[in-house]
Amino acid sequence: MPVSFDGKLVIAISSRALFNLADSHKVYLEEGLEAFQDYQTRHEDDVLEPGDAFTLVQKLLAINELKEGKGRVEVILLSRNSSDTGLRVFNSIEHYGLPITRAAFAGGQSPHRYVSAFGAHLFLSTDPDDVQEVLEAGYAAATILSGGQCQRPDGILRIAFDGDAVLFSDESEQIFQSDGLEAFTENEKRSARQPLDGGPFKPFLAALHQLQDSFPVESCPIRTALVTARGAPAHERVVRTLRDWNIRLDESLFLGGLAKGDFLRAFGADVFFDDQQGHCESAARHVAAGHVPHGVANRRKSGEA
Repeated sequence: MPVSFDGKLVIAISSRALFNLADSHKVYLEEGLEAFQDYQTRHEDDVLEPGDAFTLVQKLLAINELKEGKGRVEVILLSRNSSDTGLRVFNSIEHYGLPITRAAFAGGQSPHRYVSAFGAHLFLSTDPDDVQEVLEAGYAAATILSGGQCQRPDGILRIAFDGDAVLFSDESEQIFQSDGLEAFTENEKRSARQPLDGGPFKPFLAALHQLQDSFPVESCPIRTALVTARGAPAHERVVRTLRDWNIRLDESLFLGGLAKGDFLRAFGADVFFDDQQGHCESAARHVAAGHVPHGVANRRKSGEA
């Protein structure tokens, strides 16, 4: 029988998000493809330093070592390298003892098309164009920003999400952007019992929630948090939406416009996903951050109507 990923949480990650490939990428940008290929081959036995998503991947894969999580998490490498130049990456994976066995080396092309082929719930990359392609195909994706790492010694994986345009659609954000806070608040009060449509990260959150349900609540190795600029009374629609989806979030922070960085650090987030670049850059001073280029805020930035 063929191998199936049914019931698994599947994460796809680029080689530059997993490892620090700044040296070889600089060679590629300054000297071209042939020089890059030669560099990678000459250095294929040199172990790469961890990249910005390395700790996150370690914690995800550690879930497989627990009785309730055995075999429930799959991490797949998606790379623009060829299999030849990618040998350095797999040598480094072996060095760190990461149980990553599946990969797609796209030979200079974007590997985004393999996200759907593998059925991945999330794609993490340092290439914004690849991330955009995956989001447009209907899958969760984020551009990992270089920045702080907030680690707690308890081994629990902590993932934080923004709400609008990430977990939820940007329908309410559109009102805020066009008509301001007062109109947004009135709309949310009026629509409090009307669930929001799902955003690009809803399926990932659902898969994460399914994995959490495999564990007793008191010993679950995953904690999730909503960290949103919303405040009362705009909180009610969010609460009722999650109830309608039958999805539990462990913590919900309704900040009413306060900066999120200190709260993410207090939560101990291993990664935070937000649709606004500025929020991600601010958060990255405290925790690893993933920019989700989706929704009206990003359309405005790119000059789209």
